[in-house]
Amino acid sequence: MSQYDIDISSLTFEQLKKIRAYLKKMVDVGGSDLHIKANSVIRARIDGDLVQFSGGVLSKDDALTFAKELLKGRFSEFVEKKEIDLVYPFDERNRFRVNMFFQVDGISAVFRVIPLQIPSFEELHLPEILRKFTRLQRGLILVTGITGSGKSTTLATMINEINLTRKKHIITIEDPVEFVHKDRGCIINQRSVGQDTLSFKNALRAALREDPDIILVGEMRDMETINLALHAADTGHLVFSTLHTIDAKETVNRIIAQFPTDEQPRIRLSLASVIQGVVSQRLIKTVDKKRRAAMEILVKTPRIEKLIMENRDYELSDAIAEGREHYKSQTFDQSILDLYNEGIISQEAALSNATSASDLKLKMNGLNTTKSSADSSVDVKVQEDEDIFDLK
Repeated sequence: MSQYDIDISSLTFEQLKKIRAYLKKMVDVGGSDLHIKANSVIRARIDGDLVQFSGGVLSKDDALTFAKELLKGRFSEFVEKKEIDLVYPFDERNRFRVNMFFQVDGISAVFRVIPLQIPSFEELHLPEILRKFTRLQRGLILVTGITGSGKSTTLATMINEINLTRKKHIITIEDPVEFVHKDRGCIINQRSVGQDTLSFKNALRAALREDPDIILVGEMRDMETINLALHAADTGHLVFSTLHTIDAKETVNRIIAQFPTDEQPRIRLSLASVIQGVVSQRLIKTVDKKRRAAMEILVKTPRIEKLIMENRDYELSDAIAEGREHYKSQTFDQSILDLYNEGIISQEAALSNATSASDLKLKMNGLNTTKSSADSSVDVKVQEDEDIFDLK
């Protein structure tokens, strides 16, 4: 019998019991992720830092046994694909998103805590403009950031806001389903890739025939999924999705770059037409040892639409900064400066997470360094754009 063959009746589930003890310990101390790696100690991410949890090393054989005990009938799928995503229900109060994968020393897994309760706007300290995004009738809203930046939580809170305040049909396509939404004002159908559908693109194509008002696509991973999402937004649906990009400029560039050169002008026009907002997140450690999201927020205006259409993405950051007063858009550095001025984060944390640490430090000292060549026309441009972003 190969080491990758599995006889469930022979499993004792002792390794799984040990890992469950570490999961409980992590939850008790408020951690977010448990890291399990063959030939290494077990670590947990607590307040943004990785902390050693176990005294001994998890052997390669024990890691393999643990994988069999956790996956059981899905172990052969894991061996074939070399990585696997799943949700692990720990008990009635705790669930975890799990990614398990092969690496040079054997098998590793990361368990991410999924809160049972969906946080409110107030609990996450989300800017009010995000609530206005949830009231839109159509268009594309993107939430972006690196892995672990809180994208899924922000999206879940926005979907929950719609569920509580509107009467719509919402379809979510996720890999896997993390936050489970109960029908309130809305009817919500949640589909998990691999379990309920074969792929994002298959589910998204089918969703257009399922009378949706709002579609959440867990991640726009490929050209066809992006194309379908743009089409859905263009045909009168409100579409939410995520990308692993650091800011609005990179988000626009990433979407366009997915397509062949001869198709990029068409995609650029389509994106400029349907995009309503881009929310990019960075989690920053606070002075009380917790974490708070700093957010860059692009809000669509005629100027933003024109910049995207004309391939002037390098001007997006200035446009976002200049639209703050009238449209409630903001750059990362504006958001970080607010957190610093409110005493929520330290100067060190602010500067280490800033887009331009030198400019931010000058602003902390009360010096305005943001005058650009475009500033002379800001007042005129704002007047031209005013009241275009109609959220009623």
